[in-house]
Formats: sequence, structure tokens, C-alpha cells
Amino acid sequence: MKKLDIYTDGACSGNPGPGGYGAVLIYNGIEKKISGGDKNTTNNRMELMAVIEALKTLKENCEVNLYTDSAYVCNAITQKWIENWQLNNWKNSQKKPVLNKDLWLELLELLSYHKVTFIKVKGHADNKYNNICDEIARNEISKL
Repeated sequence: MKKLDIYTDGACSGNPGPGGYGAVLIYNGIEKKISGGDKNTTNNRMELMAVIEALKTLKENCEVNLYTDSAYVCNAITQKWIENWQLNNWKNSQKKPVLNKDLWLELLELLSYHKVTFIKVKGHADNKYNNICDEIARNEISKL
């Protein structure tokens, strides 16, 4: 199984507002950058889109270390929020519908193919690839 690193970030100007996402995939020292955006979205949706679109580029099952500065994305997986949401019929701990269910379902589908370890990194700090992803995401907003 191929092993690679993926760094992701999402950004939004206003929340909701125009948003962008960026990801850097690194395999055997080769870097691939992907990006996209939406005219009317939220920061959390862009964080999720970065992860989803990065995983969608993989052509076969892979073992991935996925680095994100999004506590929302990371905690949903590592603290098993997503499992609780499913058990509670997609309701959160406040008994309200889980936001971005469409994207969470898409992510779950992708996670069924790949072995992904989610790693939380500090945003806007000294992580080179997180900073690159942030710049890519902000550049996407400027295109909208």
C-alpha cells in the first residue's frame, strides 16, 4: 500500500462568504497541489472539501498521514464525534442536525478505501506545508 502525506487547509472571507481550499499531496518527494473554491460557503465546509478533494485524487488505496489545522475535522475523526453523530441519527450533542452532513458522508466513503491518520497541526505557525495550503486557499478566494 502506498504511503503519502497530505496537508490541507480551508479559508473563508466572511463566514458564510466566498471560500477556498488547498491541499498538498507528497509522495516519494513529489508534491502535487490541488485547490478549489465556492462563492458562498463556510470555513468548515472548505476545511472538509480540502480533505475530500485530496483523497479523491488518489488512484488506489493508500496509507495517508493527513495534516490539518482544523480542530473541527480532526476532532470529528480522532475523538469519534462522527461515530456518535451516526449513532444519534446525525444529531450533535445538542440534539441538533449535524452541519455539513453531505460532506461528512462523502468523507466517510473515502475513509472506507484509505487508511488515514489525522494529525492536528497549529495553523498560521511554522509548518511549511500548512502555510502553503493556507496561501493556496486564500488565493482561491481572490479568484471568486
